[in-house]
Amino acid sequence: MPTLAVRGTSPRPPHTVVLGDLLLDVVVAPLVPMALATDVPGRISLRQGGSAATTACWLARLGAKSVLITAVGRDAAGRALLDDLRGDGVTLRALRPAGVRTGRIAVIVGAAGERSFVADRSAADTLAPTDLRSGWFAGADVLHLPVYSLVGEPLGSAGRRAVELARAERALVSVDLASSLPLLTDGRRAAWDRVASAAPDILFATHPEARALLGTGSVERLLDLAPIAVVKRGAQGATVLARATAADGRRVRFEVATLPIAAADTTGAGDAFDAGFLVSWLRARQDGTGLSVALQRAALAGHRAAARQLTAPRHELAFR
Repeated sequence: MPTLAVRGTSPRPPHTVVLGDLLLDVVVAPLVPMALATDVPGRISLRQGGSAATTACWLARLGAKSVLITAVGRDAAGRALLDDLRGDGVTLRALRPAGVRTGRIAVIVGAAGERSFVADRSAADTLAPTDLRSGWFAGADVLHLPVYSLVGEPLGSAGRRAVELARAERALVSVDLASSLPLLTDGRRAAWDRVASAAPDILFATHPEARALLGTGSVERLLDLAPIAVVKRGAQGATVLARATAADGRRVRFEVATLPIAAADTTGAGDAFDAGFLVSWLRARQDGTGLSVALQRAALAGHRAAARQLTAPRHELAFR
């Protein structure tokens, strides 16, 4: 596992690689409570989705060189999604398998802005280890993987191969637990082993995801998986955990508060947080900022990015 020392002193944009899902979000927002066997008024929108793609988008918006490795279908939805990300400055390495449609997710938005999902991942899960090229990782500072990119086949094998290629470039690896049900598909022990196989340097999780993985005990057990762990608590802020150094057993823990934001839809806020944290953390490594200060700045940067995601107008995809 790479150390957390400064990689270089010359200022340059962080170089990030994200591997995983680019999906069509079909966002369903009822304006009144749902009623069985009848219609209710609401809004239905078609938007860019996918945890990996949203993180890559925000990395680019925050000034990083952002590369997304993904798979979409050879259809209008796939074209629209790729065009949308290019417009945000993301460099795309996109597999487009024949005969498989672009993945899509139904996002059902509740009254408090929380979401439920129905996933039809289709092309998103077809990325295979043989599709990857070592040159896609050249010069990378970090590889980011949502846990979806470690689950299932062939995508899970592609995620593990990406870790090998990124490590060959001395890049860090970050993993986001992303969603508890896919994470625990094969049970808690298998989930733990799956995350451990990536040997992440930074591990992101919401508090429910951390509890789902750990079962009982303190969230500090996440430090058995990664030297830095960030537990996102929504309106309550975040808990940041770190091993003080790779060589000793000392640990750092602090809470970072944030101002609550009333949001009609929280989709993508956690991915934006990851991007803000990573960009700030990588810049701090370049500057030689001390561990605790760098982590606090990174967590605050993550909150700022999440707030922008929550308050920015969400545009619909343009199909052609």
